[in-house]
Amino acid sequence: MTVLSVRGLGVRIGRREIVRDISFDVAREQTMGIVGESGSGKSMTVLAATGLLDAPGAVVSGTCTLADIQLVGASQRVLRSVHGGRIGFVFQDPGTSLNPLLTLERQITESLEAHRGMTRRQARGRALELLGAVGLPDPSTRLENYPHQLSGGQRQRVMIAIALACDPELLVADEPTTSLDVTTQAQIIELVRDLQRDFGTAVVWISHDLGVIGEVADDVTVLQDGTMVEQAPVLDVFDRPQHAYTRQLLESRPLIGGSGPAPASADAPVQLRVDGLDVRFNVSTPVGKSSVHAVKDLSFAIRRGTTLGLVGESGSGKSTVANALTGLVHPHAGTASLDGDDVFGVRGAEEKALRRRISLVFQDPFSSLNSRIKVGLSVAEPLVVHKLARGRRARRARVAELLDLVGLPGEFASRYPHELSGGQRQRVSIARALAGEPELLILDESTASLDVSVQARVLDLLAELQRELHLTYLFIGHDLAVIQRVSHDVLVMRAGAAVEYRAAAELFAAPEQEYTRELLAAIPPARPRTGVPRPSR
Repeated sequence: MTVLSVRGLGVRIGRREIVRDISFDVAREQTMGIVGESGSGKSMTVLAATGLLDAPGAVVSGTCTLADIQLVGASQRVLRSVHGGRIGFVFQDPGTSLNPLLTLERQITESLEAHRGMTRRQARGRALELLGAVGLPDPSTRLENYPHQLSGGQRQRVMIAIALACDPELLVADEPTTSLDVTTQAQIIELVRDLQRDFGTAVVWISHDLGVIGEVADDVTVLQDGTMVEQAPVLDVFDRPQHAYTRQLLESRPLIGGSGPAPASADAPVQLRVDGLDVRFNVSTPVGKSSVHAVKDLSFAIRRGTTLGLVGESGSGKSTVANALTGLVHPHAGTASLDGDDVFGVRGAEEKALRRRISLVFQDPFSSLNSRIKVGLSVAEPLVVHKLARGRRARRARVAELLDLVGLPGEFASRYPHELSGGQRQRVSIARALAGEPELLILDESTASLDVSVQARVLDLLAELQRELHLTYLFIGHDLAVIQRVSHDVLVMRAGAAVEYRAAAELFAAPEQEYTRELLAAIPPARPRTGVPRPSR
């Protein structure tokens, strides 16, 4: 039985045609995967089809039928009766989708009271069932929690519980695992499969990663620049892609088993050495103050011109290590040296000089760049702080050199961050980090939020910069396929402690620890294992 039928869908804003002639069907217990890069029209297509598009001046053409209801052009009263009741939505960032001022109970029970007419007591009982169904531990206690008290994976589970609260006919999942680590991503995918089997829900899953689509979808629609370039069963897309763009998406995916960087010189000197790093935070809890042991007795070394991949799930302590090395947090114990110079004990002018030698590139370039100033001023700021280029003319020339170094035209200096794509913003962040001429570059999940094709280009850029400038990298990530591609050595962390620390080639050939094997197993394979089996009821 067809649940959602889209025919000839188009979206125009002003004179610009954003989406053109999109058609697809989703049946009960079926998953349609919609894939493409940022700007391809994936989310716009689904928002327009389900009546959620609220862009000024947008004109939607075509038809979209949910069982017996025409959604394109429907009144607000009809859409309100459908959204949350017959269609559930799970968006990419649960941190912004959930209301920070309401408890989980209130956010789950709201739709049950509105669409199912339940009493507060009945809705609370249903909320407990839903939190148990999505695998949230201790549901009765969690009902009183606020979103900030949960991890990213737990918040996404709550979003799924809210989306499924009224047993919807259709679930729309818009990049629901993009910001999650690979093990949590695998758990969310399995959770949606189980719930789809139990409730018979039709699913539209939007993603930029064909690896994820291969794990969840029965059929795939590939979009490029608002146009449908390919539509086929998932195994046909992987085994016999018909369009060059589909082949590009497949080739861009990081896969376990690929080649890593060329071996480094065996006599390369150690540039950064960390011994016994220990970081603790004091936090307030409902029962009083407590201490979080974020990093526990961690030791490692990075040779000059090489990359150490630091990998682990969210909460493993990876970013805390980066923050300690850059002076953003103060360690409880341990030592660190850069070419023999103390990292943790310096103050004043020595600390300022050290901060020039160690640069940090964050995960989200849109929030790490100042949205109010132009790209040229952002890149030039380290030049001013460290007095590396005197005079406006010298700074402009150096900014142009840095932008050229990361593959951007010089005229980008006059643009604001919102005028750039995600990959371009990350290149600006790298140019800014290189402005101080650092010896060590720390990349904290710097490609995690990028499209796979953009991620591949940024990784190639980093490899080229390392060869040309003899840079040393500490590359932090949660995806072992990306870590393998860039790293000479790998350090696996869990709950603040080192689990496995070896040369990359050795670790990927024969991981010794079960946790490392779990991380490897959670990565989507090069080809769907058998296609996604249709659930049986």
